[in-house]
Amino acid sequence: MRLFVTGGAGFIGSHYVNAILDARYPGAQEIRLTVLDRLSYAGNLDNLTFDPFRMTFVCGDVCDEDLLMELLPGHDAVVHFAAESHVDRSIAGGVPFVRTNVLGTQVLLECARRSGVSRFVHVSTDEVYGSIETGSWTESWPLRPNSPYAASKAAADLLVRSYHRTHGMDVGITRCSNNYGSHQYPEKLIPLFITNLLDGEDVPLYGDGMNVREWLHVSDHCRAVHQVLMRGAPGEVYNVGGGTELSNRDLARLLLDAVGADWERVRWVPDRKGHDRRYSLDASKIRAELGFEPEVPFQQGLAETVRWYQDNRWWWEPLKKRAELAVTSRRTVSP
Repeated sequence: MRLFVTGGAGFIGSHYVNAILDARYPGAQEIRLTVLDRLSYAGNLDNLTFDPFRMTFVCGDVCDEDLLMELLPGHDAVVHFAAESHVDRSIAGGVPFVRTNVLGTQVLLECARRSGVSRFVHVSTDEVYGSIETGSWTESWPLRPNSPYAASKAAADLLVRSYHRTHGMDVGITRCSNNYGSHQYPEKLIPLFITNLLDGEDVPLYGDGMNVREWLHVSDHCRAVHQVLMRGAPGEVYNVGGGTELSNRDLARLLLDAVGADWERVRWVPDRKGHDRRYSLDASKIRAELGFEPEVPFQQGLAETVRWYQDNRWWWEPLKKRAELAVTSRRTVSP
């Protein structure tokens, strides 16, 4: 199989690419990869294991139609991870999210269709459903996104569905809960808290800290994506949940304990605009149809993640320094 992976130098995409190259899935040793990534602030070549015999890396944009039409012919399938994904950034400015997540998905779909790619898997998020007070979302739940990021992903989901219904493309959509693990850019909650605490800094907790998220280890998520690629039914959506629901306050307490810090390190900050209260996925469909079950217990996965950031300052310190310099530069530019 020749597989085209977008966003393959990002957090989740790189874990998936490395799992293929390490042959962690049945038959993966026969897969040849083309990895496309724009190497924006969250894309990092240090995330990838390079295999010149099985992988070709291309620095490029999913919105670049000419490049896609040059690269895609001859591939059997696309797995589409590329996305702008940070909610706070989308609140500050939604244009990059619409460009990459909506326009990029449409351009990729059209180029894949014209190139004769036989399978297309789109990696989405539980945030497209909005917020749920009780119970859990099934795949048939209405899409009610509440942030520009979530709205852009919901639009992309609908575009993927439309290419199945209109053009007969063999597509699959996965909607996952919050991911965690190594190599996650330190703007997301878990790596932000870990790295701040390791540096002796405070950690910011939104509102009352009682927003609830469901957590899934990145290796389990990637395994689910691959199962959908190989065995998912055409045109279907699959929720991928980790089964561990925690309030942000409870998660903060676990992270404080993990690094030996106390609650005085928590800094309460005003709540995020439009902050969803609770996410919860009903993942019974992927269990019943594809036999998927998460394998990494949350306590184990969280401990391993904390240790990775403790042992790999070389990876995250330059990223945080670069982000600080970028913020300082924006603040000091004359009007």
